[in-house]
Amino acid sequence: MTKPRFLLSVTNDNNDYQIEQVTVARQAANRAGVDLEIVYAQDDGIIQSQQLLNRIQSTVNPRPNAILFEPAGSTVLPQVAHAAAAAGIGWAVLSRDAEYLNELRQVFRVPAFVVTADHEEIGRIQGRQLAALLPAGGMVLYIQGPSQSLAAKQRHVGLLETKPENIQLRALKAHWSESSAHKAVTSWLRLSTSRASEIVAVCAQDDSMAIGARKAVEECAELRESWRKIPLLGCDGMPKTGQEWVRRGLLTATVFSPPTAGIAIELMARFIQHGTMPPVCTLTETRSIPALEELARNATGGRLFVTRRLES
Repeated sequence: MTKPRFLLSVTNDNNDYQIEQVTVARQAANRAGVDLEIVYAQDDGIIQSQQLLNRIQSTVNPRPNAILFEPAGSTVLPQVAHAAAAAGIGWAVLSRDAEYLNELRQVFRVPAFVVTADHEEIGRIQGRQLAALLPAGGMVLYIQGPSQSLAAKQRHVGLLETKPENIQLRALKAHWSESSAHKAVTSWLRLSTSRASEIVAVCAQDDSMAIGARKAVEECAELRESWRKIPLLGCDGMPKTGQEWVRRGLLTATVFSPPTAGIAIELMARFIQHGTMPPVCTLTETRSIPALEELARNATGGRLFVTRRLES
């Protein structure tokens, strides 16, 4: 019997969350007995759209039975989704919502669904982390994802809901990578206005950007020692990166957001093998690492939050 063929499209190959997505997806595919092909969108929605259309319309290679993708651009590729569904290909959107899914399910009778974190809740958790760590308030350097990213927008909205009024944000944009955050923070530190800002914490919308920000600060001799005493927050909390960085003292806290690809593969395989239609939306559970109560105890106890230097 021929194994089902799944195609997974992730945004890039250099972000710790995307790397974990691929790892978890391969493990899930092995358990489910499906063949899995991985493609990387190079952080470009146009490239991603073309990659997927090439697989859907190919007359040379067998079409996949299902496509699972995390959007690399500002849209969730509705035209590509319709082309896939019309060809009888299952369609799963990762880490983003999509309004057209019910239509695909009703018109084409294919498994079409989303597996995502509640990005606003992730932002709310970061707002609560800041509240626990900074009872006196102050200015926070806030490293956001790219402007076109819905996840970045939703995380910002959530943070504003729970952030105390005595905490202000100085926002910079980066691109979900250590190098982009390093570049953004390095450029900002060169500005005379940055030296006048009394930053009391750094909060990034993912762990890799938090580490990039930290490296930029450590390269600035004028700020290196004073900034080692302030909290540094990230998000995603992958076991080998974000959680490990918290254990080693490189980050003060992160928000654990489980990978979505493995869950999506299991749901899609269950439909193909047993006919069980997945729910249109499955939310993963997120949580603060460490727990908010522990962060509050550390803050009131006067603990230094970021105490270790990054290895050269």
